Amino acid sequence: MMCTTLRVSTQVRHPAAVIGASSPARDGAKRPRGASVVARGPEHRVAALTLAALLVAGGLMGTANLFLDGVLREGASRWVYAGAMALCMVAAVPLVVRKRAGRWHTFGLVLLGDLIYVVVVLSIDDPVRYATPLMLLFPSFVAAWFLGPWELATNMVVTTAVCLVALWPSYDSAVVLGIQVGVSAGTLNAGALGIYVLRRRVERLLVATQTLSHLDPLTGLHNRRFLVEQAPRMWRHARRDGTRLAAMVLDLDHFKRLNDAHGHAAGDAVLHAVAASLARTVRPTDVLARTGGEEIVVLGLVGDPDEADRLAERLRAAVAGCRTESGHAVTASIGIALTRPTGGEDATAELWRLIDRADAAMYEAKQAGRDRVVAVCARPALPPSRDVPAVVPCPRAGEA
Repeated sequence: MMCTTLRVSTQVRHPAAVIGASSPARDGAKRPRGASVVARGPEHRVAALTLAALLVAGGLMGTANLFLDGVLREGASRWVYAGAMALCMVAAVPLVVRKRAGRWHTFGLVLLGDLIYVVVVLSIDDPVRYATPLMLLFPSFVAAWFLGPWELATNMVVTTAVCLVALWPSYDSAVVLGIQVGVSAGTLNAGALGIYVLRRRVERLLVATQTLSHLDPLTGLHNRRFLVEQAPRMWRHARRDGTRLAAMVLDLDHFKRLNDAHGHAAGDAVLHAVAASLARTVRPTDVLARTGGEEIVVLGLVGDPDEADRLAERLRAAVAGCRTESGHAVTASIGIALTRPTGGEDATAELWRLIDRADAAMYEAKQAGRDRVVAVCARPALPPSRDVPAVVPCPRAGEA
């Protein structure tokens, strides 16, 4: 392995503008299957504030019954009803303050909506006329859109029970009561179930779209977008663990010649084989991405330059050892650059500066004969009048 020191311009030559949206999988967060929790992020803040607005609107509209004659029962029922409307509006306060709602918080709001409907029914003279079960649309649809299957199933059972409680005093016949409860609860639960199925379909499409946006369609490796999205996480981990971050740029040797001689199908087969071999070689924590053409980048945490050298040599051997079914094979020239992240850095800009240095080292490997590894070491900027040695050793374990 060769180690050279080069003057590398601080200008970022690689585009850094391909930045995707935040992904749940990126930070390793686990989400219960089927749950769409109103948590953090701009879109989740909007959802939490929307829930708060609906709670306030429902409380205000319900309060109007306090000023209408002949709607509410006299006595304690009126005060219980007023308390329920106040509770509905107070429940919006945590959503406004925190601007997020967790899974159980949302489930609690849904059950609170069911309970408030029961209070409304017991406080009104004519529930069939003034408090139809359609008032349960709000908790039913919130459960369908934001909660998981078990919470939704629980709310569907609660909805049926609440409809039974609400309609019981209005019907003398058990058959008629059963039909009315079945129609009301069935309509609400069928609508909620339909929304849940639609939501799951939308979620699957979004996950599939996000996955495709992170993958290179030819090799199945990650792409530039994913590499950029991983930069902040890698920088944080390196700072936290006090380790170095290594970027390795691999470029397949004489790949254009192979394409010209055997066709693009042969070239594609070689890229497939190389990608599969590299995927088996990198460590689970490394980021392996195809950034374009026959260039592949590996980004990983290392304790010292020797660890980066060993990984790069394994990658070089993995490329040299793979062969397609047609017998085509290639080698790779690999450039390594290391950095020790510090606080206050722009991880994306620093990522491409690091890759620029590794790219320069890769071209050194090409010029030195190909099928080899070259590590480039960054040096502080020196006055133009001072000479910079052409070759110096990279720091090893225990050094800077």
